[in-house]
Amino acid sequence: MYEIFVLPTAQRDLDKLEGSAFARIIKKVRGLTGEPRPAGCLKLTGEEGYRLRVGDHRVLYRIDDQSKRVYLYRIKHRKDAYS
Repeated sequence: MYEIFVLPTAQRDLDKLEGSAFARIIKKVRGLTGEPRPAGCLKLTGEEGYRLRVGDHRVLYRIDDQSKRVYLYRIKHRKDAYS
């Protein structure tokens, strides 16, 4: 099992979300504890990490396989996620 760590930037992004989007994202993030590279996730090309699509939002995260940790660093709307 992997541990999830929410970095301060991702926490601020989560705090801005509305109820239904927040619930969907939390459900997907909890799934990362069992499988940090689920079907549909993509490895980022411009930087280290992965992208998970949740509706119109993108969860950006890094994986540390040695310590079994997943670090969430951004949760953004798709139009803002890669800028």
